[in-house]
Amino acid sequence: MDPRTAPVPRYGDGSLADLLPTLASGLGVPGLEAGLPLEPADRVCVFLVDGMGWEALAAHPEEAPFLTSLLPSSLGGSGRPLTSGFPSTTATSLASVGTGLPPGAHGLPGYTVRNPDTGTLMNQLRWRPWTDPHLWQPHPTVFRLAHAAGVATCQVTAPHFEHTPLTTVALSGGTFHGRLAAEERMDTAAERLGAADRTLVYTYYAELDGHGHRYGMDSDAWRGQLQYVDRLAQRLAEQLPPRSALYVTADHGMVDVPESPQFRFDFDEDWELSAGVASLGGEGRMRHLYAVPGAAGAVADVWREVLAGQAWVATREEAVALGWFGPRVEDRVRDRLGDVVVAMNGNAAVVATRREPNESALIGMHGSATSAEQMVPLLEVRT
Repeated sequence: MDPRTAPVPRYGDGSLADLLPTLASGLGVPGLEAGLPLEPADRVCVFLVDGMGWEALAAHPEEAPFLTSLLPSSLGGSGRPLTSGFPSTTATSLASVGTGLPPGAHGLPGYTVRNPDTGTLMNQLRWRPWTDPHLWQPHPTVFRLAHAAGVATCQVTAPHFEHTPLTTVALSGGTFHGRLAAEERMDTAAERLGAADRTLVYTYYAELDGHGHRYGMDSDAWRGQLQYVDRLAQRLAEQLPPRSALYVTADHGMVDVPESPQFRFDFDEDWELSAGVASLGGEGRMRHLYAVPGAAGAVADVWREVLAGQAWVATREEAVALGWFGPRVEDRVRDRLGDVVVAMNGNAAVVATRREPNESALIGMHGSATSAEQMVPLLEVRT
């Protein structure tokens, strides 16, 4: 598949990276541009549901009647989705949300990427092995800029996220309110939203993504979680104080990968795929391939042949030029990208059953450029 045909996120006027700069600009925070067509509000809350893709939500109106009723409000009343950015994975998307920057600028371009200083793979969700967060991602978060501009800013999420490196580089600024129960998060978010004349509140729910990974979206467990998310969103919406805007969004969507070998290409068992690859980054639906010196071109050719019709395969230079990671890639970020970048199409994945046994066993996966993974809602409730 020609990499020029891969969908590119709408960086600048329709991606997750454009959300907080638009909202903060409407709150009077200087130095930020409004890239999305959203009306300003004095009090703004972002409720991010991990793994709630636009297509999956639209396909389940019975499980999510409240959220379904808000679909016409998406993206400023246009009824259209946002794009998550590339790759469509949690660490990358949360960094884009919090910094207001595309992946090529904030520098978290995947689930696992190579640290050019050490040559080792770094898991950017779990932050292993340890790397100085401020060196890895030096840009200020929008939350910090808003707090400095006098906006009452806070995050309301699970307590164990408070001191994680990902929170530090992507979501820090203002105050942190750890709440274990999701209902209490909704109540606290509404309370903090009304605590000052200008407020910016962020809250988060992770379990829909977790159930999708473990059981797949075609499962009662996943559908039950979506029903719960619907009730949470309605609970929060019904408590909004005056002059508020609530935005319900997500970091990515998801696809179910069938168990059949024809959909699961095993890197650890396929000598063609592993030939010339020094280390395998990314995740099942989006791979960074770090080639042995001089082998990048041959690796790209082989992967194009083996995955014919199943993936967009680009060299690093092609992916950068095509804007997959944003309109520009900072020099400190460039070598974190694979020598070859692979984005899966359809429902296939490249697993690695020996080196990644847990990830390879997942049913629901994400990371690629397909609409099911990349398109996310931006639902709006105003008072």
